Amino acid sequence: MTQERPVSFRISLLSGGIAGTAVDVILFPLDTLKTRLQSAEGFIKSGGFRGIYSGIASAASGSAPAAATFFCSYELTKNVLKPQVPSTMFPFVHMLAATVGEVVALFVRNPFEVVKQRAQAYTNTSSLQALRYTLAQEGLRGLYRGYLNTLIREIPFSLLQYPLWELLKSVWAWEQGKPVWAWQSSICGAVAGGFSAAVTTPLDVAKTRVMLAPKDSLYTQASVIQVLKIIKSQEGMSGLFSGVTMRTAWIAIGGAVFFGFYEKAKYVLQEKLEFNTECEAST
Repeated sequence: MTQERPVSFRISLLSGGIAGTAVDVILFPLDTLKTRLQSAEGFIKSGGFRGIYSGIASAASGSAPAAATFFCSYELTKNVLKPQVPSTMFPFVHMLAATVGEVVALFVRNPFEVVKQRAQAYTNTSSLQALRYTLAQEGLRGLYRGYLNTLIREIPFSLLQYPLWELLKSVWAWEQGKPVWAWQSSICGAVAGGFSAAVTTPLDVAKTRVMLAPKDSLYTQASVIQVLKIIKSQEGMSGLFSGVTMRTAWIAIGGAVFFGFYEKAKYVLQEKLEFNTECEAST
């Protein structure tokens, strides 16, 4: 099986930032529609198809640092652990690396996510207004509303997505006898992302309800399990899978863009770094 080159901190930082910005900006309208489909007020009352770019400022601002933080943590964990274990343990390394990456990156991403979703769900509110309202009502703590719910959603999602992405890449690389190209990584990312998104939709619905709920409402005082039970009792299984089609399509397409851009940026930066190293060595 072909061996993947370790990714340096600097390259993972830059590649992750590029990939995160690209996917969030390109697919923002689909994210808006998904959020409104999951809103307790319903799709039409939350804005329908109006103002589908509401909240894009917060999304664009948070994309690069969050994705860069994730991939730095993810690649660093892989680089440390892979030389210490046999190849049969690599899927578990990928799971642990994804978990570490999500825990660290969510500290960066959660405030932007809260502001973004509130601007998406309330169409007359800009990102700046949503930020000011949240700080005035709840202080800095309000920017971390739904942190645990998001983490509970992201970890299972990442435990599925990243090992599956790595596995698909490894199989494809083994079949062709060389590392995958960026477009091949993009396809692997789409499959892994779409599957993981569909399976974890109930957790995403719970996270959205908590983030959009007024302060001291039933949703904000309940645990994730309780929120899921409330949704199921009031809306049935269909409520738990609100926006599943949109979420699956959005993340499948997003996976293609995200992993494609990441792999391409990583390849270009590695080649440039190696070229510069050779030039310095020859002088």
